[in-house]
Amino acid sequence: MMKTHIACAFSLVFLGLAACGPLPVYYKTGSDQTRTNSDTLTCEVKALKEAPVANQIRQRPPVYYPGRSHCNSAGNCWTSPGYWVDGGTYTVDVNQGLRRQLVQNCMTQKGYRRLELPRCTKEQIALLQSQPKSSRSAGGLPAEACAVRQSNGNTVILPPL
Repeated sequence: MMKTHIACAFSLVFLGLAACGPLPVYYKTGSDQTRTNSDTLTCEVKALKEAPVANQIRQRPPVYYPGRSHCNSAGNCWTSPGYWVDGGTYTVDVNQGLRRQLVQNCMTQKGYRRLELPRCTKEQIALLQSQPKSSRSAGGLPAEACAVRQSNGNTVILPPL
């Protein structure tokens, strides 16, 4: 039981750290965010047709918890029996990795590079969105560029390109 709690705590910490890490984005000099989103969607749809979702149900192995010996103050001892706990089932999309590769190949063919940009802080979002477009660097990715994941799943580069 304790191992389960430790595993859950570790998973939560790992997920929390992953939310702080850089975001993958596709970047092409001269392409605006709308065009990039459109090209990404086109590549994702194409990849889904070529490698459709193929879910497989898998089962984790059962876990055995051994019995324990207990003794009271009178010196009487007994052993509780060990027991097995079902490992549970989970679903895996076996084509997910292939789809990811197909999207990356498609975007590369369209002239995009896959980059990892730091996540924007709230302060950066406010500052970069308020800049007039003329004050931004012409052509190329600005040094202060960062990325924001929108609620619809799109990742946006700031300052807007």
